[in-house]
Amino acid sequence: MTSRATPAGAHARRTTGFPREVRVIGGAWKRSKLPVADRPGLRPTPDRVRETVFNWLGQVLDGWRCVDAFAGSGALGFEAASRGAAEVVLVERDPALVASLNAVRQRLGAHNVRVERADALQWLARVPLASVDLVFLDPPFDSALLAPALAAAAPIVRGGGLVYVESPMPVDAAAAAALGLAPHREGRAGTVHYQLLHKAAPG
Repeated sequence: MTSRATPAGAHARRTTGFPREVRVIGGAWKRSKLPVADRPGLRPTPDRVRETVFNWLGQVLDGWRCVDAFAGSGALGFEAASRGAAEVVLVERDPALVASLNAVRQRLGAHNVRVERADALQWLARVPLASVDLVFLDPPFDSALLAPALAAAAPIVRGGGLVYVESPMPVDAAAAAALGLAPHREGRAGTVHYQLLHKAAPG
């Protein structure tokens, strides 16, 4: 879920025409509503895409440590937490969205979810290496944040872990390989390309 404000000079996509709420698809909080605010650069990940991605990941994520780096509504992160992830960090810098994420967390009793008000790139740079199983990256389409976000996310993912990316274009395989990542699964829904990138296990 895109969440970060678009840098000066870029044209943010607004949520006009998008739903004002989405629902958790599976797990303990199945059908729970998540509000979608009308904020620059914020758009919900389509239900069909989330359903496909979590079919790829597996219906149960017991014990996983996950980061939703551009959290927005938190749809991806709450979905992972609903399916048993041990820890999910929602990183968001917009104070209104942070307040909304905290309200949802309290309403669901989501003790495995932590909300961090922070710049995603700066926050990722502070995470210990190889300490996360899955990172969700869905920066605003009109920004240039994907490449630096992917470069910041790759080192914190453990060997055998995954990075999920939503973007206007697929991630270049050579650029991913330079970060130790390889294409695992991918799909497209309209203008949205979505991919799972796999980090090779050591040795």
